Amino acid sequence: MVDSDAGMDSARVRFNPRMLSVALWSAALLALVIGFADLARGGTMIAPILLVLGYCVLVPIAILK
Repeated sequence: MVDSDAGMDSARVRFNPRMLSVALWSAALLALVIGFADLARGGTMIAPILLVLGYCVLVPIAILK
């Protein structure tokens, strides 16, 4: 009989703190780029939200991780 859990360890994605750091920095950069692009188009609603999210939330979290 084949054990169904035998292959689970090799297929599982291991937690990597570096991947989390790269993901946070990427999300911060993406929020800032989209925020500044919207601001350049004259956006008054989405741009400030994305810029505050990028600068005040995502960048500090990325620095602390």
